[in-house]
Amino acid sequence: MARTSSLYHISERKFLLRVLDISIIILSLNFSSNYLNFNYFYFSSEYILRWLFLLTFYYLFFGEIFLLYNLKISSNRFTVFSSVVLVAFSTTIFYIFTPFISPVLPHNRLQIIYLFLNLSLPVIIWRFMYSGLIFSPKYFKSIFFIGESDKIKSILKEIQKDNIHNLQGYLSDKHISGVDNFHNISSESLLSLIKPGSNTEIVVSFKGLPPEVFESLNKELTLLFQKGINVISYETFYEEVKTRVPKEYLKNNFYKYLSFSTNTNNRFYTFGSRFFNLIIATTGLIVLLFLIPILFLGNLLGNRGPLFYSQERVGKNGEIFNIFKLRSMVKNAESEGAVWAVKNDKRITNFGKFLRNTRLDELPQFYNILNGDMSFIGPRPERPEFVKDLENKIPFYAIRTVIRPGLTGWAQVNYPYANSVKEQEVKLRYDLYYIKERGAFMDFKILIKTVTTVLLYRGQ
Repeated sequence: MARTSSLYHISERKFLLRVLDISIIILSLNFSSNYLNFNYFYFSSEYILRWLFLLTFYYLFFGEIFLLYNLKISSNRFTVFSSVVLVAFSTTIFYIFTPFISPVLPHNRLQIIYLFLNLSLPVIIWRFMYSGLIFSPKYFKSIFFIGESDKIKSILKEIQKDNIHNLQGYLSDKHISGVDNFHNISSESLLSLIKPGSNTEIVVSFKGLPPEVFESLNKELTLLFQKGINVISYETFYEEVKTRVPKEYLKNNFYKYLSFSTNTNNRFYTFGSRFFNLIIATTGLIVLLFLIPILFLGNLLGNRGPLFYSQERVGKNGEIFNIFKLRSMVKNAESEGAVWAVKNDKRITNFGKFLRNTRLDELPQFYNILNGDMSFIGPRPERPEFVKDLENKIPFYAIRTVIRPGLTGWAQVNYPYANSVKEQEVKLRYDLYYIKERGAFMDFKILIKTVTTVLLYRGQ
């Protein structure tokens, strides 16, 4: 069995991708500067550290936006190629037009092409090597599951094909169709399957298992834990993989597992969040002001009706407020009552589809943010008619209103469409995960994902 030193955790692989990307780019620039006709960078310059720092910042920033460090993207050569090209192009454009901090814009414009090639070709070559040779599944950390088949089957099927985890096997009551390496929980010993000193992480769910099995496994897990094997709960692993709380949290013992993020009452965080909201709301309203003539013309031709509309929504602590949006549906779209919006909704006009895909229809909500009804990041505010129904059908649905609703949010960027009670429950679990993990870094991730959604024209 592979030793710990030769295996890589998910966070380690993401870190190595970033470090090697930047290292290869710097080596390529140095080589091109010394041996090829590339003179935009002078490594002997006293400003070289400043130039490289800015370049690194831009490359990693756009790398996040275009999903270059998403491990699923990194395992596919086509998606890697497109992501690297987008990142290199964006970095080049922003870098050359950043005054004072970057080198002086070269007189020979071919130097800009050379910069782009230095940012793209070496990274594409090494990333192809990564996907095919360097980080094959044999180097991934091994995962071993213990639990009732009905409980663990969905996540096992997912991780077996995600090219991120190495599923070593599972100890369960019966074989799960399509999932290999089954071991019978009633006849096989965990100690015979997991060797002390291996880099296997054991994921455990005792729910539904007989008491005698629980007692036997507990002794073996304790021994393995003492020998250095990492043992985590199914719920913890689920959160790491799915970035939402598991369904089991929506039970009577909800408060045992979920609490407010420590940042919720952190004055520094709340002050910084409000300051950021004011800045971005003011900027957004200025952008809206400049776009009004174009939006008015598009609405006149494609919507034929009022440009703006308002609607009641449920805000913090259940208070009702009016949200403002650019109209994207036909007039009187809800003449027969409130209906959830769905993907490819026939009520959406052609111009309205453009507004939704680019998120331009949300611009008037910057007024709601400025007014304090909303935050830039938080659970999306729902309509009172839907909230009342969902609170009766989904346990703890009202919890999502303990913080201000947002223009964008964790649920919004991960699970945009929800037009049934079941889907609303999934979306709630994303919102609860945000409430639990809320903080500046989490908000930054949502911001990046939102920018990605807009730039890749995914809509909401």
